[in-house]
Amino acid sequence: MLKQWIERHPTRSRRILEVIPGMVSWSLILFPIWGSLVVPLAVAYYVLVFSVYWLYRSVSVAALALVGHFRIQAAVRYDWMGDVAVFPDWTRVHHVILIPTFKEPLHTLVRTLMGLRQQTYPKKKLHVVVSFEEREGEEVRIKARELTKKFGRVFGDLVITFHPEIAGEVKGKSANMAWAAKVAAKEVVRQKKLSEPYVTVTNEDADVVLSSNYFACLTYQFLDHPQRWRRIWQPAIMYYNNIWRVPAPIRALATVWSVVQIYLLTRQETLINFSTYSTSFKMVEKIGFWDTDVIPEDYRLFFKSFFYFKGKIEVEPIWLPAWGDAAESTSYWRTLVNQYQQVKRWAWGVSDNAYVVKQWIAEEKVPVWKKTFWLLKFWEIHFLWPVHWFAITVGAFFPPLLNPVFARTMLGKTLPQVTSTILTLSLVSLVMVWLVHIRERPKHPDQTSLWRRMLMPFELLLLPILGFFFSFLPGLDAHTRLMLGRYIDYRVTEKV
Repeated sequence: MLKQWIERHPTRSRRILEVIPGMVSWSLILFPIWGSLVVPLAVAYYVLVFSVYWLYRSVSVAALALVGHFRIQAAVRYDWMGDVAVFPDWTRVHHVILIPTFKEPLHTLVRTLMGLRQQTYPKKKLHVVVSFEEREGEEVRIKARELTKKFGRVFGDLVITFHPEIAGEVKGKSANMAWAAKVAAKEVVRQKKLSEPYVTVTNEDADVVLSSNYFACLTYQFLDHPQRWRRIWQPAIMYYNNIWRVPAPIRALATVWSVVQIYLLTRQETLINFSTYSTSFKMVEKIGFWDTDVIPEDYRLFFKSFFYFKGKIEVEPIWLPAWGDAAESTSYWRTLVNQYQQVKRWAWGVSDNAYVVKQWIAEEKVPVWKKTFWLLKFWEIHFLWPVHWFAITVGAFFPPLLNPVFARTMLGKTLPQVTSTILTLSLVSLVMVWLVHIRERPKHPDQTSLWRRMLMPFELLLLPILGFFFSFLPGLDAHTRLMLGRYIDYRVTEKV
């Protein structure tokens, strides 16, 4: 009955599902305030559960990221082409690389293509599609000419395309990816008569530099997997390209996010593709490429594939780095604003809630336990995004502050101290985070002073404050806008 109602009322049902994340977030955030007056004991346990969960997450992230670090170090040194040569059909494998770009500086694009030029896999089997946005203006023609001049004969193909403004599309990466993929299908796969079962497609962010072994490793994993056409491969995204140049707050955030990305690769059972990833061209063509009417593209591609193939889709880790840029702009303040906008765009992934829930209801052939697992995982990631910081940092102070009776109980007296102790213990995990970071980050420039290098570990102590401005606020901003129907525009992270 619910399925029929949703089919009869697509717009109304979508709006209801868009309102739910904001309602959940605001309810959980406000619960410690009003709940302290009515059910202070429930608030106390609510805060304790969040604090213990945060301790568990902190320790597991640090420990598993350390394990992931050693796997990355081994994979970087490994001779992947030696293993690839074992497969008799490896020469049939071609890789299509889609690079959507909007207002990226020319030197950033050159750096990205130089990373592809240094691949150990034969360059003539790499087919690069750089997809500019036509609305960027005449400047893109200059960039296109420079890239063609420098890299035109390096790869199997270097296709330059200009994504026009198309009615009904939402401006952003997802629409540009769909355009680039269709161009690749016509001008590369079909025109060159490539064998589709042996073609992969990589979504590479315009600021990302892939490890030189990336496509050799991808080829090996692709050929070695019996379900290769229903797999997505994810490298470790590390925001290290400009790590020594950005302000201390941004560097602290980039440090933690890079280590978290390594941790995520160790949790394959919950891994979802993000930012830069690869899959089979056959798969993305089968599902109709990327959607053009949404802002989130990575999670949407995962769930679109998941439901299309009735749950028979998984993300596999590639234990190699993909180096990206941390948020940066022309001034300190603009850099902070840039970072806020980037996190808000990430948090806007919660807008996929309507799509995921509707597909959960509609796709009856997907095992209930499997689709429910991924629905709950999606909710955990996105619904709790703005809640964590509030619950674990200030939530414990409301019950004894607002309820004098509860404040005189043993739990009321000790709640702030207990939660503070738990959070202090979680800070110990930052030592392992820092160890992973200093092993993975690039070498510091020669002009970096000893004093500055000595102070850098203490930048991580800024995280409780940074969590408010660059997790809680942008997350709540995105949820509230979605709840009120004030949809955001895709705002590209500014590059310098």
